[in-house]
Amino acid sequence: MTFTIRAGLMACAASALVATSASGETITIATVNNGDMIRMQGLTDDFTKSHPDIELEWVTLEENVLRQRVTQDVATKGGQFDVMTIGTYEVPIWSKQGWLVPLKDMPEGYDAADLLPAIAGGLTTDGELYAAPFYGESSMVMYRKDLMEKAGLTMPDAPTWDEIKAAAAAMTDKDGEIYGICLRGKAGWGENMAFLTAMANSYGAKWFDMDWNAQFDSPEWKATLTDYLDLMNNYGPPGASSNGFNENLALFQQGKCGMWIDATVAASFVTNPTDSTVADQVGFALAPDKGLGKRGNWLWAWNLAIPAGTEKADAAKAFVAWATSKAYTELVAANEGWANVPPGTRTSLYENQEYLDAAPFAKMTLESIQAADPQHPTVDEVPYVGVQFVAIPEFQGIGTSVGQQFSAALAGQMTADEALAAAQTLTTREMKRSGYPK
Repeated sequence: MTFTIRAGLMACAASALVATSASGETITIATVNNGDMIRMQGLTDDFTKSHPDIELEWVTLEENVLRQRVTQDVATKGGQFDVMTIGTYEVPIWSKQGWLVPLKDMPEGYDAADLLPAIAGGLTTDGELYAAPFYGESSMVMYRKDLMEKAGLTMPDAPTWDEIKAAAAAMTDKDGEIYGICLRGKAGWGENMAFLTAMANSYGAKWFDMDWNAQFDSPEWKATLTDYLDLMNNYGPPGASSNGFNENLALFQQGKCGMWIDATVAASFVTNPTDSTVADQVGFALAPDKGLGKRGNWLWAWNLAIPAGTEKADAAKAFVAWATSKAYTELVAANEGWANVPPGTRTSLYENQEYLDAAPFAKMTLESIQAADPQHPTVDEVPYVGVQFVAIPEFQGIGTSVGQQFSAALAGQMTADEALAAAQTLTTREMKRSGYPK
């Protein structure tokens, strides 16, 4: 979907952050079709009021499609986009390739030092920030307190996978179209493999050993995938192999999920009474563990970056500064309430009592973000960094291919053993082609 937003009449604090830096330009922004980004598009009259000579053209895409389009454009310096919404995975790889414009000389008042170190660290190369975080996230358990109470159970703040399975069984009522647990099943390195890689970390599994040999033939990966399939086949919704973040969000908001383990950023959407039928019944817990010292939570940020192929870097930087500023947070709070501001990017937000009072999930979100360790993502030592991804260029393709095998297993098209064997074969083949194994 592509559309243009022109200058409007709304005036708020964010408009004072930056002055017009370019004239008569249209910048094209590629972004993902999630709630926070859609909300931002609805508030951009505030930007165009202070930048009347900059028009904004939006290309809003489903997550997997967005990744394909921006990767192709940035690698060829095609110049199709002036601002890209990219993740924590891409930033360090692309910055080292010279594909991104460093975010130097941000406007006065931007306060880059206020960015959460856990988030900013993944966006920094050689001391330079190469992308500005729009929101940051980990993952956690969102659950129906009323269904837990009806089942005679209490959700611990730090549950185990066994406790999650017991709760899923107790809350499932398929005749009433209530499913004990909803998890990502849609294939993609950033869809089902984000969840499954984080889950695997807590099971003691890993993508590669220290010599870059694939590890899908390990008992830890078999336990991970087997338990995932058992959860989804017994207590999950029908058609789960097609469900990603947005599909599961809709199911939870409609009251059809007892639990949903997914991005912390979803918390404001499941507790918003305008959109969620169960808003007043949602509780939160840390992502589960297996008692091995790692929880199944990830670390991610959706960020705004400027590709090196743009000829409109100044105008693009003005927009990035506006959209990721403290003033933008205040703009959202004024229009949507403090509970709906973009989370997980700034220290000051978690020191703001108005936000803490309005957002019952704030403490759990921050704790989850700070607990994720991309430098040591697994129980055992590994040669890579990244929690729910492996920070190498090849991972995007390999991760999606593996995700297709696991999604097929969820759809009943192959067994867990067959999916793991296929994952082992294709990962080994692609890594050898890339010269990784020693």
